[in-house]
Amino acid sequence: MEYFAYASNLNREQMSKRCPGARPKFTAVLPHYKLIFSGWSQDWHGATASIKPFRGERVVGAVYEISEIDLQKLDKYEDYPRTYDHINVLVIKEDGQAVKALTYIKRQQSEESRPSPEYVAVIRKGYRDWDLE
Repeated sequence: MEYFAYASNLNREQMSKRCPGARPKFTAVLPHYKLIFSGWSQDWHGATASIKPFRGERVVGAVYEISEIDLQKLDKYEDYPRTYDHINVLVIKEDGQAVKALTYIKRQQSEESRPSPEYVAVIRKGYRDWDLE
């Protein structure tokens, strides 16, 4: 299945530890959503990323091919279904082709807050891994 990553899972090193079978495929954009940081993570000591529907905005990310076993592993890391839920989205590849993918969205879209510098560094490394910066 296709999985759309938009935050720390863009980081290929992190993703290979979480899901060794995941295969990086291509960069993509999720239209009419925006990237937000909200809540509090004990692990990251700050807010964590989610997406929020927002007309005219877009979330840049990448797609991995993952197995059902990989999805189960990701579910544990993302605290599914307590903190995050699955949603099916249509992402747009660079060539304009729409692709169906699964991604995560926070169940509670609480007030936006600040992520920790460590969390942001992991995300930025992911952006560099995919040449998104």
